[in-house]
Amino acid sequence: MTAALTIAIDGPAASGKGTLARRLAERFDLAYLDTGSLYRAVGRDVLAAGLDPADAEAAAACARRLDPESLGDPRLRDEDVASTSSVVAAHPPVRAALLDFQRDFAAHPPGGKRGAVLDGRDIGTVVCPAAPLKLYITASDETRAERRFKELSARGESQSFAAVLADLQTRDARDSARAAAPLKPAEDAVTIDTSDLDAATVFSQVVELVEAKLRDLA
Repeated sequence: MTAALTIAIDGPAASGKGTLARRLAERFDLAYLDTGSLYRAVGRDVLAAGLDPADAEAAAACARRLDPESLGDPRLRDEDVASTSSVVAAHPPVRAALLDFQRDFAAHPPGGKRGAVLDGRDIGTVVCPAAPLKLYITASDETRAERRFKELSARGESQSFAAVLADLQTRDARDSARAAAPLKPAEDAVTIDTSDLDAATVFSQVVELVEAKLRDLA
């Protein structure tokens, strides 16, 4: 079950989906959930406990104990946490532990909102397959790596462009090949390649799609 307006946004890292999702939530007064933060929080907790990210049951235990209040932790943006999140996200028990949280958020948006925007890897395919509007936001590997490289440099984190590109490609391969909820567009998703588009242009295009969907739902 989804709310009257659920916008499901999927795509690989650094494609621009997070920026788009936040702006849409603000523009249309919708609740927003970065579902990747759930997996990053699990990755953070696995690392903090000195556990092996490849241990599915240990990671799932962390997922079941996850404190939603910790999702604003700035450490969730650290590269080691991001890389670990891709490992733990491949475990079916971890995904199962977090699935109900995501679906409940979409069905019952907090704050009395009229709907929700969720972004991640499997929102349109698994979490909210009945969402009225599904988007798949992507970009070339090099474009995404350049965006991530600039983001890391702005935070004072030193990594070469080649290392950032290799990390993104490794995560893409892992996310796309996993048996549980692989990264892929929903069959009825609108795909937007942001390689040669700025954030304002993408936002304008999607606002038109949302307004059209709102007219359909009225």
